[in-house]
Amino acid sequence: MEQEIKLTKLASCAGCGAKVGAGMLARLLDGLAVRADENLLVGFDKSDDAAVYRVSDKLALVQTVDFFPPIADDPFLFGQIAATNALSDVYAMGGEPRIALNLLCIPKSMPDSAVHDLLRGGYSKVYEAGAVIAGGHSILDDEPKYGLCVTGFVHPDKILTNAGAQPGDVLFLTKPLGAGILTTAAKAELCPPDVLDAVFARMTTLNKAARDAMVQFRVHACTDVTGFGLFGHALEMAQSSNVQLELDASALPIPPEALEYARMGILPEGMYRNRKYAEAFVSADDVPLEVQDALYDPQTSGGLLIAVDPADADALATELQKTVPDARRIGTVSELTGEKQIILR
Repeated sequence: MEQEIKLTKLASCAGCGAKVGAGMLARLLDGLAVRADENLLVGFDKSDDAAVYRVSDKLALVQTVDFFPPIADDPFLFGQIAATNALSDVYAMGGEPRIALNLLCIPKSMPDSAVHDLLRGGYSKVYEAGAVIAGGHSILDDEPKYGLCVTGFVHPDKILTNAGAQPGDVLFLTKPLGAGILTTAAKAELCPPDVLDAVFARMTTLNKAARDAMVQFRVHACTDVTGFGLFGHALEMAQSSNVQLELDASALPIPPEALEYARMGILPEGMYRNRKYAEAFVSADDVPLEVQDALYDPQTSGGLLIAVDPADADALATELQKTVPDARRIGTVSELTGEKQIILR
């Protein structure tokens, strides 16, 4: 009988918390030339969720790649989370996933049954999204890692980026925060099973329903909230749009358990990287530190941050509540008035 393994014990970091910090990433990409191509509508120089390439007047390809070490011990669940996370970038651009390729790194010691279950979990979410897996690539590695390269379709005139937010827009967030804090607590065997199960349920929920709702309205900007935390991804939207985002601390969906662990100092390493990157651009007034920590907390397979025209905000809220019950109205967009581009009140 093959020995049962705990995947998280095989990795030094977990999920999107393994991402290179935004500040380091900016330094690594600085000075790299972007080849001029009029059909490349969104490239890596835009700090956006995916690349977009126009094929015709009616079709553009949305392409993204995402993989990471285990954030769950169960291989099937880990595969589901990693696939859901990778598919999210296409949804954030307003696109629909169509084809995916596996990216797999496995230790020699990993049982065949665990690898099979991991892949089966990924397949289940890709097929739920209405896409197909057509192959991929695998290598041997000391730490397991899994993810996808995903291609989606979108009309060139209907692309959503993080650069279009306008003063007056209303901000929505479609999933609760605190995932990094709660999974860190779980590693220390402090997180109750029912709380952890709820976190994993959100991580395996596709952002398809949120995408399908928002494309019916005048959404000016969108991004998904993952490894850079809400503050990090909100800052990218603010900087790309040359605006400031005003967030209502009382409206933010943060599980009470995440705030409790944050007060205890149980925080993922990625939270500190995100704070170092974004803190200079954040004004948090007297908001409690544990709330701020939750907004720097790296999320894995998080929700969409949506900036919608104020005239459509109520209608979008109604539509989201039909299929995305965790969606919350969390703030507004305003004119840029200083160096602080994220205002938390």
